[in-house]
Amino acid sequence: MTKENYTALKTLLSQPQQITLVPHQNPDGDAIGACLALFFFLSQKKHLVKVIAPNNYPDFLKWMPGSEEIVFFEDNPKEATEFIENSKLIFTLDFNSFSRIGQMQQCLELQKNSATFVMIDHHQSPDDYAKFCYSDVSMSSTCEMVYHFIENLRETASINKEIATCLYTGIMTDTGSFRFPATSSTTHQIIAKLIDKGAENSKIHQQTLDNNSYNRMQLLGVALNNLKIIPALHTAYITLSQKELDDHHFKKGDTEGFVNYGLSIKGVVFAAIFIENTHEGIVKISLRSKGNFDVNSFAREHFNGGGHINAAGGRSQKSLTETIVYFEKTIKNYKLLLTDEN
Repeated sequence: MTKENYTALKTLLSQPQQITLVPHQNPDGDAIGACLALFFFLSQKKHLVKVIAPNNYPDFLKWMPGSEEIVFFEDNPKEATEFIENSKLIFTLDFNSFSRIGQMQQCLELQKNSATFVMIDHHQSPDDYAKFCYSDVSMSSTCEMVYHFIENLRETASINKEIATCLYTGIMTDTGSFRFPATSSTTHQIIAKLIDKGAENSKIHQQTLDNNSYNRMQLLGVALNNLKIIPALHTAYITLSQKELDDHHFKKGDTEGFVNYGLSIKGVVFAAIFIENTHEGIVKISLRSKGNFDVNSFAREHFNGGGHINAAGGRSQKSLTETIVYFEKTIKNYKLLLTDEN
């Protein structure tokens, strides 16, 4: 955003008002961290603020400060809709298209003419719905962008332990504990400042990453047993059926990070996981890559999805078996790109 945009926003925020903060459907650590950080920041300024998420999120993130304040649209549509309808400002965080918020889409679209929208996001190809659009695909995470947002408002003195903790968690989870390519020297500088502001890095890692259930570990064993490698294409993929999920009492978030096991294999530059969801009638797909192999384009082209160059997601309405057949057939067309990357 321009300097003029920040000046205008600072003026808007100078008087208390009702504000809604919205993450994408099935929110992850970055989306929740960004929302909660802004929740604490704006609440300090005497605004009436609510985080309204389309649906629930994994238990391993629910230790985060402010989690108990989040309203879930799918559980409380009337309360959520009334608050959104009376909001003067609506922040959309970690997504850039209303298609990413499920059943909340219609509700937000109806507010285009009555509320001012602010987008903070690092995904490609943003839609044109926000008056104030902070979009930067080079950023490691939306939480890093929220830090810069607060910094450009000249309000870093307002960052307390709660805000620092939420931002640290979002940056840490979206960078794979600071190992993904988008992690920059600036990212590390921000992390250092957040620790100085009270973020307890060791505790955050322990509560977020080292908090596995027995069922999740058993499910990971099944996933690894299902792991397939296509050496000629430097590709690995995992499948999980609905029965396998049910047999291990699957909870939201249990498969988080499973796809990275395929990518960790020597010689593999493209990894995928296919998770059957009979309730929604789809197969959910996560894609990861190394180097310049663009899984964002791959997901958009073949699986109605998108994301980043090295991390994306999508979905298939075919059966799990049919999806795998289609995937194996499709990636043969990328042999030269996959070989070049290796």
